[in-house]
Amino acid sequence: MTLKKQIISALVILAIFIIIALIFIFNKPKVGSRSGNNGAKFTIEVLPIEFQQYQIKIDSFGVVKPRTQTRLFPQVAAKVIKISDNFREGGFFEKGDPLIEVDKRDYETQLKVSEADYQTAIQQLEEEKARVKQAIDDWKRLGKSNKAPALVLRKPQLAAANARVAAAIAKLSQAKLNLKRTVIKAPYAGRVLVKSVDIGQFITSATSLGEIYAIDYVEIRLPLPDTSLPFIDLPENSRDHLLRGHFQKVIFRGHLGGLNQRWQGKIVRTEGAIDANTHQLYVIAQITDPYASSEKNVIPLKIGQYLEATIEGEIIENAIVIPAKFVYQQQYVYLFKKGAVYRQDIEIAWSNEGDVVVKEGLKPGDKLVSTLLGQIISGTKVRLKGSKLKQRKGSKKILKNTLSKVQGENKL
Repeated sequence: MTLKKQIISALVILAIFIIIALIFIFNKPKVGSRSGNNGAKFTIEVLPIEFQQYQIKIDSFGVVKPRTQTRLFPQVAAKVIKISDNFREGGFFEKGDPLIEVDKRDYETQLKVSEADYQTAIQQLEEEKARVKQAIDDWKRLGKSNKAPALVLRKPQLAAANARVAAAIAKLSQAKLNLKRTVIKAPYAGRVLVKSVDIGQFITSATSLGEIYAIDYVEIRLPLPDTSLPFIDLPENSRDHLLRGHFQKVIFRGHLGGLNQRWQGKIVRTEGAIDANTHQLYVIAQITDPYASSEKNVIPLKIGQYLEATIEGEIIENAIVIPAKFVYQQQYVYLFKKGAVYRQDIEIAWSNEGDVVVKEGLKPGDKLVSTLLGQIISGTKVRLKGSKLKQRKGSKKILKNTLSKVQGENKL
């Protein structure tokens, strides 16, 4: 290569660098005014506002509690001789199932003694009745015209005999009842929470045998925020026992053993006072038959388990609903109008972590700014995402021509 060609190549390379530098200089963001967006500092996206049907869903939480929980105590004193296989922590039982049996021999003896006392009292009563009859006959035989005294007719003795029979009957009934109580049976279908007794232990009426709870349904106490009350028709009982409102549907979610599980329940009643600690209204929800066999929930509910709840409230027609993340300080949003963003104050009817139902401030057709902007001056110029700038197209064309020229020079 001759010296002349080397000089020409050096000049061409220098020219290319100068041209590239000029391209970057003349394509600064401020030149965006050429596309009709004078002063645009941000690129944004918008969300058109329109009416929609919206189901209010109120989030809450609570802990599983049994409908009925009972601590078992015996009504007789004796030694435990048998315990049901179902009477253990977590065991299920049905109403009337025998749970614990104690030594009944003493109570069988008491029953026999009571039966004998009863027969003796019956015999004494019959003898006294015969004596009364004899006394009446003797009085008549004496030809007495006046009424015989009660003592002569043995009325006090007859009353005492009747009282002894009544006492014998009572003792016999008590003996039968005590014998029956030597077998402790389940008062309802349930499950064992705590077992506190074992075979060979002597128990009295003060001995706790364990704790059980009913399994027909469980209850969950749920707090409700005050702002949600206008959107849910709670069941309320009046003094005349008339029920108002509805049993609202509730979906429960729990996480146990690495599994996410769901249960369906309903609100059955509303508490009669505001909680003094949280200043919230509480409602009681039920899950019916929570321990039935189910393929959906491998692990059944546990007493004391924490559950998240979603309560289905009112369905709003023609609602304006926007994502909560586009609302600033729970007071305002930004709207896009004529190439700029403007602050718009709103009034919120209801909100949760994800959605906001707007009562005032927005109307169908408005364009909600769906790009997080922070706090900017109302009226700031912006451009919509997806707009193309002419100068960028021109820059690409210049660069393409320059590269073609360089390639041509190199061929020389």
